[in-house]
Amino acid sequence: MFVHGVNVHVDDMAQVTIIGAPSRSPQTLREILGISDLMPYRSKRSLLVPPMFVPENQRAPFPRLIGKSHVISSDMKEDHIFRLTGRGADQDPKGVFSINRLTGDVAVSRALDREAIAYYHLQVSTTDLSGRLVEGPVDLDVSIIDQNDNRPVFKEPRYSGEVLEGSPTGTTVMTMTAYDADDPNTDNAVLRYIIVRQLPDKPSPNMFYIDPERGDIVTVIAPHQLDRETLPTTQYELEIVAKDMAGSEVGLTGTATATITITDRNDHAPEFTHSLFQASVNEGSTGVVVNLTVDDRDDPATGAWRAIYSIINGDPNQNFEIQTNLDNNEGMLSVVKPLDYESSMFHTLLIRVENEDPLVPDVVYGPSSTATVNIIVMDVNEGPVFFPDPLVVIRRENIPVGSFVAILNATDPDYLQTQSIRFTVLRDPADWLIVNPFKGNVTTRAILDRESPHVHNNQYTALFMATDNGSPPASGTGTLIITLEDENDNAPYVFPSVARVCEDAKDMNVVVIGGRDKDIHPNTDPFKIELGKQPGLEKTWKISRINDTHSQIMLLHSLKKANYNLPLVLTDSGMPPISNNTELKVQVCTCKKNRMDCSRAGSIQTNLLLLLCLVLLSILCL
Repeated sequence: MFVHGVNVHVDDMAQVTIIGAPSRSPQTLREILGISDLMPYRSKRSLLVPPMFVPENQRAPFPRLIGKSHVISSDMKEDHIFRLTGRGADQDPKGVFSINRLTGDVAVSRALDREAIAYYHLQVSTTDLSGRLVEGPVDLDVSIIDQNDNRPVFKEPRYSGEVLEGSPTGTTVMTMTAYDADDPNTDNAVLRYIIVRQLPDKPSPNMFYIDPERGDIVTVIAPHQLDRETLPTTQYELEIVAKDMAGSEVGLTGTATATITITDRNDHAPEFTHSLFQASVNEGSTGVVVNLTVDDRDDPATGAWRAIYSIINGDPNQNFEIQTNLDNNEGMLSVVKPLDYESSMFHTLLIRVENEDPLVPDVVYGPSSTATVNIIVMDVNEGPVFFPDPLVVIRRENIPVGSFVAILNATDPDYLQTQSIRFTVLRDPADWLIVNPFKGNVTTRAILDRESPHVHNNQYTALFMATDNGSPPASGTGTLIITLEDENDNAPYVFPSVARVCEDAKDMNVVVIGGRDKDIHPNTDPFKIELGKQPGLEKTWKISRINDTHSQIMLLHSLKKANYNLPLVLTDSGMPPISNNTELKVQVCTCKKNRMDCSRAGSIQTNLLLLLCLVLLSILCL
């Protein structure tokens, strides 16, 4: 039999050999009871296989005996043999274990690695020489005894963590974790953590502590000393060692590095570098006039450092705006609405600066977080200003040349200076106007025509310029819009100018025509459309009124297919009315089955013209 002894530090195994047995009783129970002759005696057999243990990493020589299988039988025969099967025997990895066929001794053939295979499950049986199973199979469990042959290994070679400045003592920063491949049920895999070095070691070499069992790194330094702005660096490196065997001297070790960054909190308010800033700006201009500078001891490019500027006094008309320069945190004060020297020569602004992030509770914004900005407005010669702009007047078309149109009014904003103004025409599309350069009187130099292509929606637009005598001279522009009233100065005309009728008065012999007029109401429709005064027209044609603008012409009897010029008289409704004696070209065409053929009518006229040209050519040749 085998005895396996284990404590927290070591294990061992001993073999006990039974060399004898108690002397046998002279009588068996069967003999005492007197039943030996009544029942045949049956021999009992038993295969005993105890569990076995093998230390890993054993050295040669091999094979090594690890245990023994026993057959307890009243008639054990010599031709019975032991057989070992399973993983590690006849299954991969094959040949690790073997059994003596005659004695049942189990041996290991080579050194084992518990971290590769920690447990083998085999089976022992007995057979006769022919292979017939006699006893078993019986399970054989072989456990590999662990040796401390694996160092602790951290999951990562370098760890990173952060802790906010001013954090209370005992604040957890990060957790270090290592792994040991040895048996977790033994001290071989029980780890302990320690900090062996801190860089830099100021202001204390023991700013952090690591829990030896859990690997949690916590702060030890007092909160007021954990000040990012006063520490020699914002990053600390810790060398962490993990040791197995519960940290004993014989334990194996593994090492990793922890980098701890001290992060910023908003514990410093921004302060202006000067309590007073000064700048000057030309009146009428816009843009940045001054850059305001501040100091902030917090971490740059964070919300605790980035500044937000605001104007808290001195800008009732919102002429100014201030924005933060993201590169250097300066405040860019700009003029967004032009300033007027004549209205105010000086402006005094009160500026406040804050951080994007709120301050910590024990820090407040002080007087240095506000500053005064004095701005001097420089006088610039400004151009004259027209009023009103645009100037709108109403005039009738066709007024005589030299007629008065309007008086331009322009004033010089530089009223503190004595300057004169001259007027000139800058844009006059139809060249209708002239202006008095000193008084600004606008008169006509040509007839105003409402029907001109330069007039749109009855309005004519001209642009004038006023220039002062400053140094250098400045100018301004103003617009004059003339709304033209209509006069009945355009005769109406007929449309379309060509009409077609059928030669047979029974067919399509009605034509609809209309009147048009370049004038506007009331100098246009209703139109009166009549036949001309040529005798006999009323016997061939008839005109009937349809509405205010259109009439229809009817052919009263058949005409020969040809082109005819029909005299007409169109009269508008103006006061006084205007009449137009005009002609309507009428083509008389052949009509069949609702189709109109006017080709021959045109050809007759064309042939007559060709014949006339030939006659004239003959006369010239003679």
